[in-house]
Order: sequence, then structure tokens, then C-alpha cells
Amino acid sequence: MMELLSIDFLIIAAALLAAGALTGVLAGLFGVGGGALIVPVLFELFGVLDVADDARMPLAVGTSLAIIIPTSIRSWLSHRSRGAVDDTLLRAWAVPILLGVVAGAMIARYAPAVVFQLVFVFVSGVNAVKLISGTKLWDLADDLPSGPALRAYGGLIGFLASLMGIGGGQIANIIMSLHGRPIHQAVATSAGIGVLISVPGAIGYMLAGWGQPGLPPDAIGFVSVIGVCLFVPTTILTANLGVRLAHGLSARSLEIAFGTFLAAVCMRFVYVICAG
Repeated sequence: MMELLSIDFLIIAAALLAAGALTGVLAGLFGVGGGALIVPVLFELFGVLDVADDARMPLAVGTSLAIIIPTSIRSWLSHRSRGAVDDTLLRAWAVPILLGVVAGAMIARYAPAVVFQLVFVFVSGVNAVKLISGTKLWDLADDLPSGPALRAYGGLIGFLASLMGIGGGQIANIIMSLHGRPIHQAVATSAGIGVLISVPGAIGYMLAGWGQPGLPPDAIGFVSVIGVCLFVPTTILTANLGVRLAHGLSARSLEIAFGTFLAAVCMRFVYVICAG
């Protein structure tokens, strides 16, 4: 029995290392922390490990945010070295994003799992349609607003990203693209947003899950230590490869690639919701 258990663990570990490598590429390529991949992978893993149904999704989300921390830092620094990051925008969004993350983490303690899944599907689905179609009909303005409206966008990014367990890249990308920002700048700046979201988000989920029933022994609140340790090494190694790929693609090719990826992830969660 122990031998079978160890074989199963090795298979899971190998799968997580491979998923981590792909996550790193996606982080650099699309400016996302990789949560759109990490969350569904961890959701399935925690099911195999018999984590309680009510704890599976928030545990996947919280662990995803912890994994995103080093991945986002590596991706952001690489994009910044190429001069593609809008640092002024990052500074304007820093505090609103933090407040949005805190609000999302507080809701995570009480919301049912389907809330996380529905938010994930809605945001990913809208973004996928916009990017694949290339339509300009949804564009709201030629540039981002200033003042309270700009700060409100930051709060929305932090709030939704905290609920979805992502670095905010998907949401920031669609907001920036709807306001006339080029896709390469949106991707690069979104990598920096991942840094702003992942640190307070992971801490918030640790606190939100503290003492909750149905969690595995390695968990600190809604963050799995084993999940973080297995994912992080390969994400860091491959993030730079994704950055090089992003800057080698045309804007339209990058939009189609990102939209297709989001659509695939979105459909997976639609299946999970319907099956449940």
C-alpha cells in the first residue's frame, strides 16, 4: 500500500513540475501569473487527494496566489528590462488593487465554491471573445481615465483577481485593451500587477482559511505548502522563455494565442460547474 502511495505521489509531483514549467512560459508570454492554469490543475489534484469539496476551490485559489509571487516578479523584471512596463499606471493602481485583494480574500472565507468558478468563467470568457474576435466594438475609450475612475479599475482588478486566484493579468489586459493600450504594453504591465496582487492575496487566503475544516495537513489556511514547493521551481526557470516569445510575436498573434488559451480554460470550468 505504501509503495502504491509513493508511486502515486511521484506521478502527481511530476505532473506538477511539468505544469509549473508551462505556467512559467504562460506568465512571461501573456503577462499573467499563471493562475488560469494553476487553479484548474490544483483543483484536480486536491480532488485526487480527497480534499473536502467545500475547501478544494478556495485552497486551489490561495495556493495559486502563493505560487504566482515568484513567477510574477521574474516576469515583471524581464518585461521591465525591455521598457514595456507602464510604471506610472502601476503606481496609480497599487493601493486600489491592495484594497480590492483584501475585500476578495474576506469574501473567500464565506462564499461557496461555485462563486469562485462562476467569476473565473465570466472574466475568462469575456476576455477570450474580445481577444480572438479582435473587435473594436467593445472599446470604451482611446485611453484609460484618470482620477477616481482609474482607481476604481484598480480596485476591480484586485477584487476579481483575489476571487479567481490569478495575478490580475487577464483582467488588466482586457481593461487596458478596451482603452486603446497596445497588447504588448498590456501584457508587460499586467506582469507587474501580478506582484501587487499575489503577495497580499496569498496572505489573505492564509488568514481566511485558518482553522477551516477539511484542509490537508500541509495547508496554512487556504495555501498548500506542498503545492507551492512543487510548482515554483520550474515556473521561475521558464518565465524568461515566455517573455522572449511574447516580444517575438505580432500583436494580433499574441491576442489570438491568449484568447484561445483563456477559452480552453473557461470551457474546462463550465464542464466542472455543469458536472457538479
